[in-house]
Amino acid sequence: MATWRRRDAPAFRSKVSSLFPDSRFLVYDLEQALSYLHGKPVPALQAEEDPEDQLNDKEAAAVLGIDAGTVRGYARRGYLSPGETIYGTRIWRRREIEHRRDHPLGQGKGGGRRAGEAQGPRKPHPYAGDPRLQTASDALAAAPGTPITHIAAGLAQEHGGSSRTWERLLNQARRSV
Repeated sequence: MATWRRRDAPAFRSKVSSLFPDSRFLVYDLEQALSYLHGKPVPALQAEEDPEDQLNDKEAAAVLGIDAGTVRGYARRGYLSPGETIYGTRIWRRREIEHRRDHPLGQGKGGGRRAGEAQGPRKPHPYAGDPRLQTASDALAAAPGTPITHIAAGLAQEHGGSSRTWERLLNQARRSV
């Protein structure tokens, strides 16, 4: 290995360029490397883009128009596939990156809600039309002066649900009376 690095590697690197020059490990095109090693002329890399091209994080970021760190973060959080790892360099297929670029998350059918637009009619309060409001009103009328936490605990035990939910219902019933 040391002899190859000293004697043959400089000539190899002058004929065959690394696919990811900024990578810690040098990764070469298999066809080019085999041609060089068999003494054949080294074919040029395809000039046009191919959907099966392998892109590192910097190249993927250029296609997406974002930072390379964001690409790695997307992969970590599942917005992109984890990709493949070749000698410590994470790569993605061009088709996957272009698909993500052309179909960003949250942009599906209907396009999602745009910022600042109302979603539609809103309820006047969270418990509007809730039948438990009548039960809460009756409990307030039956026990004036009793702390709401005590009434809520009793209602939760009697009717189910959490005491915190009953406290909210009691407060709403108190406001509507």
